[in-house]
Amino acid sequence: MRVRAEKALGQHFLTNPELLSKIAAVSEAGPGDVVLEIGPGPGALTAALLDRGATVVAIERDPRMVAGLQRQFGTRDFALIEGDALELDWGALVAPWTSQGKPWRVVGNIPYYITSPLLEKALTGTLPASVTYLVQKEVADRVVAPAGHDAYGALSIGIQAVATATRGFVIGRGAFTPPPKVDSAVLHLIPRAEPLIPPADVPAFRTLVTSLFSYRRKRMQRGLREALGVDAETAAAMLAAAEISPDVRPEVVEVEAWVRLQRVVASRES
Repeated sequence: MRVRAEKALGQHFLTNPELLSKIAAVSEAGPGDVVLEIGPGPGALTAALLDRGATVVAIERDPRMVAGLQRQFGTRDFALIEGDALELDWGALVAPWTSQGKPWRVVGNIPYYITSPLLEKALTGTLPASVTYLVQKEVADRVVAPAGHDAYGALSIGIQAVATATRGFVIGRGAFTPPPKVDSAVLHLIPRAEPLIPPADVPAFRTLVTSLFSYRRKRMQRGLREALGVDAETAAAMLAAAEISPDVRPEVVEVEAWVRLQRVVASRES
């Protein structure tokens, strides 16, 4: 199916069969799995997923794509939902299959401009077995960065607290039509069976981490004082309870330590 990419929708089509097959392989989708595909576009990745034996439930918001997708895959193990992925209940869409005990996965060559919301959506509520997105290489590097790395920040911590993250292979910008301005990478996430942060505490955790990273050039004690509006003695006591040195900066504090700090802050506020 040949359709011109729509810039307003952030579309950059990938048609190389070998690369698409590799992305599908990274997703680990196979017979017995149901894949929720975000933004199938012309259906090139859809075909690769179906060829692995998975059921594909695709969400497409571009009405130009709908008829072509139905023509291509209407006789296969495929269902198409026309709508905005950010506004739909993903767990409900795959419920007819998951209610039968089938695992579900999220896969997509997603628009760069809504990467963060789609990451959050995939890791909130009913969790899939895995999430495989094609994203900007820089974003993938940030997600998987360890403490102390230049790319480590609030995004790294927020994702790693609820999932294990792996950056797969890189795809150069020239492989896409039209070419984006940056290279892409495959990002593979496996939600933790027991997240470090309970789902109810995730919003407060993200707020705390983001607040402290807004003072990333300041040491933790000073940043905590300014973020929470507490005095130096209180900030020092909270950091001691979380086993964090008051003299380090946010970018060297490991995910588990951030989790401890969230618990300390929550207990103080309760």
